[in-house]
Amino acid sequence: MSEPKTPTPTPAGDTYKGWVFKWTNYIKGYQRRWFVLSNGLLSYYRTQAEMGHTCRGTINLATATITVDDACNFVISNGGAQTYHLKASCEVERQRWITALELAKAKAACMQAESDDSGDDFSPSSPPAAPGQGGGSQNSEVQSALRTLGSKVEDLSTCNDLISKHGSALQRSLSELDSLRLTGEAGDKIRQVTERATLFRITSNAMINACRDFLALAQAHSKRWQKALQAEREQRVRLEETLEQLAKQHNHLERAFRGAAQVNASADNKSAAGPGKGEASDEDDDNEFFDAMEEAPEFITVPADPQFHKRSSSNVSGFNSEMCPDDQSLNEEPLAMNQESPSLELVPLKKRRTRIPDKPNYSLNLWSIMKNCIGKELSKIPMPVNFNEPISMLQRLSEDLEYHELLDKAAKCQSSLEQMCYVAAFSVSSYSTTVHRTGKPFNPLLGETYELDRQRESGYRSLCEQVSHHPPAAAHHAISDRGWTLRQEITVASKFRGKYLSIMPLGTIHASFEKSNNHYTWKKVTTTVHNIIVGKLWIDQSGEIDVVNHTTGDRCHLKFAPYSYFSRDIARKVTGVVMDKDGKAHYVLSGTWDEKMEFSRVMQSSRGGENGTEGKQKTVYQTLKARELWRRNPLPEGAETMYYFTALALTLNEPEEGVAPTDSRRRPDQRLMEDGRWDEANSEKQRLEEKQRSARREREREAASQRTSSQSEEGALHDNYQALWFDRCVDQITGEQVHIYKGGYWEEKERGTWEGCPDIF
Repeated sequence: MSEPKTPTPTPAGDTYKGWVFKWTNYIKGYQRRWFVLSNGLLSYYRTQAEMGHTCRGTINLATATITVDDACNFVISNGGAQTYHLKASCEVERQRWITALELAKAKAACMQAESDDSGDDFSPSSPPAAPGQGGGSQNSEVQSALRTLGSKVEDLSTCNDLISKHGSALQRSLSELDSLRLTGEAGDKIRQVTERATLFRITSNAMINACRDFLALAQAHSKRWQKALQAEREQRVRLEETLEQLAKQHNHLERAFRGAAQVNASADNKSAAGPGKGEASDEDDDNEFFDAMEEAPEFITVPADPQFHKRSSSNVSGFNSEMCPDDQSLNEEPLAMNQESPSLELVPLKKRRTRIPDKPNYSLNLWSIMKNCIGKELSKIPMPVNFNEPISMLQRLSEDLEYHELLDKAAKCQSSLEQMCYVAAFSVSSYSTTVHRTGKPFNPLLGETYELDRQRESGYRSLCEQVSHHPPAAAHHAISDRGWTLRQEITVASKFRGKYLSIMPLGTIHASFEKSNNHYTWKKVTTTVHNIIVGKLWIDQSGEIDVVNHTTGDRCHLKFAPYSYFSRDIARKVTGVVMDKDGKAHYVLSGTWDEKMEFSRVMQSSRGGENGTEGKQKTVYQTLKARELWRRNPLPEGAETMYYFTALALTLNEPEEGVAPTDSRRRPDQRLMEDGRWDEANSEKQRLEEKQRSARREREREAASQRTSSQSEEGALHDNYQALWFDRCVDQITGEQVHIYKGGYWEEKERGTWEGCPDIF
């Protein structure tokens, strides 16, 4: 904080200004503000530049109290809602401000006394009203009303003095009467008391009448001001409604203009390709135009002629520069795939549970715990189980396979572009389980595993292992008998920002298909949990995903639109375009990450439409009718009392025989929480975390004892933990350091020995 560029404080009539630290709140603490002391008023601004237009607060020193806390801190309060906790850069600077404030307070008190005598309550620094705007008449009216009210207050004060005077005299007379004996003077004294009592009654009646006049006048002005305020509110509502209607009309006119331009362009192209005028007119009636004005989309989709792909090759020749060779065989049918006999469908052999114990209604103040954790890594914050859901992060990772049938269908696709549509839909489907899931999964212990064996029901097996604790990282490997393999290593980085929580999954997801030898990669978007402090928690997904086929060069760019209060578009919207290695668009994807995804075949693309951001034109895609790729399964009955778990999530923590000793199903604190015994779960959670810390210290001691002379002290103390079922290596596709499944888990499960599994529970 720089010292104010002013000399020693002068009398309060002059201006004194400078930088002082002001307490704002518990999140930001003390913040530097520019304070100005002038004419008995102390005002502050965020910067010096704000002095001309934005004042952040003002205190009238005439009624304020000034107290000193310590060497640098002092407090200014007006006894009401305004209190400034200030801190100077040093004791000398604080004393300068205290001196200036005391002088200004004394001067302001004298000015207020003089102002009260004249009935003028306006600040001497108030600017005069601008001419021609009714400011002078309004000012005179307010002053007249204030003078009338002041006169009534003076009447009340005079009556009060008289009541006090006559009341004292009456009390004295009564005392004298009480001391007198019954003599001849008694009658005179009684008459005197009666006269004074009569005077007292008259004065009291006068005061009551004055109070009544004052109240009537105040009520009359109050009603008038309330009516004026109500009129202003109604006027504002009308203006807002008018503005909204104008915006809708403007949007409608823009769309109509673009629609007319596009229809004319389509009519010209179609007339060149061979159809008659009547046919072109009928087709133009079916065209629709879609555009999201708020998000400035990169492209616009226009429905194509439904009979377009059925025309002869001569008619199609006008578009073949924008089509792939296999487009003509699609005929607006679902994506082509090899069909299998129904007799090959796998039938579930085990009945899975459909309910878990209801969530107890325990109240706990999240802010009381989180306020000391602002800016810290979420995985390092000790949290009670009250904010958890009874599954671990490994089980949440396995929930990505909720819609594994999308990969099953992708494995059957003949075209890599069709396959890309299903893989992109699968990448979106993993977020559908998060829309109501505001509970935090358990942080896995180092070495914790989780298997999801659905080979008999759905043809796949999945294994997750916690391979690192700081930073927390989990490796996942899933393989299916239906021709696909999925692997990923996710490191979750998270930050608490005060009002919201950001969760950034780091790492790449790989999907490969045995038949086509296609290898796809993509990353996850950012998850944001809003209303951490007050309000109902809600979750949003935002960001962009690039799904890349490293075998063919195909690419799908998906955009998750963040929620906007002012947007008229649907919430949780996802859009994307599937392109080949040359950048030619073949499919347009659209939908929401919590409900469904659809695809549309691109029949033609062109540059045009409204200019987008940075002056770039948007691409207009002419597409066939949209068809559904994926739709979310409905939640089980009573899901709101079961942490909003899906049908798959309800089975994830179901006890199973033969799983590894490190499996999440065997974790005691998680099991206790699921059973509703939260106090015991909290105690057990602390025990497990302390056991994990002890194991880490033991590994560090072993590493230190085994160091060689060439190793540095820092390298010797590094945790040398190695995962049990995954090997650390360099990924051949991305070049990242990852953990890849090395095999042996399912063979070990068949033997049932589980040699080498650590005791983590």
